[in-house]
Amino acid sequence: MNRRRFLASTGLAGASLVAGCGSFQSQSTRSPPLVENRPDATYRPTHVEGMGMAGMAQAGDYMVGLGYSFPHRFWTVTGTDTERVDIRDTDSIHLMATVWDPETEMVLPISAGVAITIEQDGETVDEKSPWPMISQSMGFHYGDNYELDGDGLYTVRVRVNAVSDRRLGAFAGRFGDAAETSVEFDFAQSALDELSYEEFSETQGERGAVDLMEMSMRPVSQTPVADELPGTLLGTKKGSDGVYAATWLSEADFLADGESYLAVSVRTPYNRVPLPMMSLDGTVETGGETVFDDALGAALHPDLGYHYGAVVETSESDPSVGVDVVAPSQTSRHEGYETAFLATPSFSF
Repeated sequence: MNRRRFLASTGLAGASLVAGCGSFQSQSTRSPPLVENRPDATYRPTHVEGMGMAGMAQAGDYMVGLGYSFPHRFWTVTGTDTERVDIRDTDSIHLMATVWDPETEMVLPISAGVAITIEQDGETVDEKSPWPMISQSMGFHYGDNYELDGDGLYTVRVRVNAVSDRRLGAFAGRFGDAAETSVEFDFAQSALDELSYEEFSETQGERGAVDLMEMSMRPVSQTPVADELPGTLLGTKKGSDGVYAATWLSEADFLADGESYLAVSVRTPYNRVPLPMMSLDGTVETGGETVFDDALGAALHPDLGYHYGAVVETSESDPSVGVDVVAPSQTSRHEGYETAFLATPSFSF
């Protein structure tokens, strides 16, 4: 199977290391020293922080929820390398945007991302495009540290860019346009200081994960349970700590006669958080003949969730499938995920 040059084709490599960075001067006292000898896998972080809700609003086809917490460190990813982004003296909050479909409440990873501008009294206070991120407590979201000008009322303007990935089933024809919305955020340092904060002195560094945070105002970003995926489950495999569930659909409303669909759902262990923005190649053999050898494109489907898939020109129901990871998920990572999901394993189903 030919492995493809993912970073060159997506343009993520050049863009990833400039947005949201600056001269990092100090580390917050709320961020304890990192665990020594961290495993190359998901591990329990040093601590977990609570989150406050800044507000939510609809933007076109999308619902947007904004949460905030203490500024904190995180890691960006370029190819298979990570780079830590430390806390700056000027950082006020860590702002997190979650985008979902209001009809199905499915959280939508959008490759083109979102842009956030924070204004006060008509003046721009801070603006940047937050990173696509995964967090053990927050799941998939867009986040970055932002600077505010003290207590007061702020207008947070959010632009959600159009979805370029394939949309299937009830998602066909939706999310094809960018949309904008705004939220009024009344910030108080005292409210930030009252958010929960818990350290894990006994279990930090152990294999495992903290639970996803459930809030009534926003859905949780999880992939479907493997056994509940549509079609015939070909199996689940684990590589570089990620879990890969492959399913084969011989019938679906988006398939023509003589077509089938291969879907590979990639998720974290423990919490089933989707791992978007990967590059996968796939092969399909039926009856000893190769009927597919190409990239598996990112796609959205209400029942399959975010996955990587391809339409295959065959009506056979018992395929032999190979999957190669060309590039791991290019999402940024909160602590506990920064050492996992960075290799490029191969699988057969």
